[in-house]
Amino acid sequence: MRQGRRVLLPNHLSRGPLLLLSSVIVMVDQFSKAWVRDQLQLGVPSPFLPGLLQWRWVRNTGAAFSLFSDSTPVLGLLSLGVGLAVAIWIWRSRQQPLWQGLELAFLLGGTLGNGIDRWKLGHVTDFIEFVPVSFPIFNGADIAINLAVICFVIDALSRRHEHPSA
Repeated sequence: MRQGRRVLLPNHLSRGPLLLLSSVIVMVDQFSKAWVRDQLQLGVPSPFLPGLLQWRWVRNTGAAFSLFSDSTPVLGLLSLGVGLAVAIWIWRSRQQPLWQGLELAFLLGGTLGNGIDRWKLGHVTDFIEFVPVSFPIFNGADIAINLAVICFVIDALSRRHEHPSA
């Protein structure tokens, strides 16, 4: 019986790749949002993957799931604070454990992506909508922030096994 190949992931990531990943997330997020604002009409659905996803440009003045609607100034300051704290954390550490590093890079990219919208436009551009289920409309920065949460859970679970309780 053949054994499958094992993919080896690095144990640690240095600040350069983490900041690069964050920068790519911000660039892709901002490019996609600019495309949406240029190509779509506000509130009008446009099929992407029929029966699964469609584009629908909305302006979100709140946070995830439209919580804290009309709180753009406060959320803008929160984005700035979180972004600065995470950037400093990454910069001060030469290396991060894999999952923690990915968590920080995704969080930084997502926070800055939505923060730029809040500072520049006074709202966040959301445009990805699930068709078969009722779910809030979201964007690439939101995806990055959710990936950060997933990496946090993986990191927490993997570290739990490193330090068995007595």
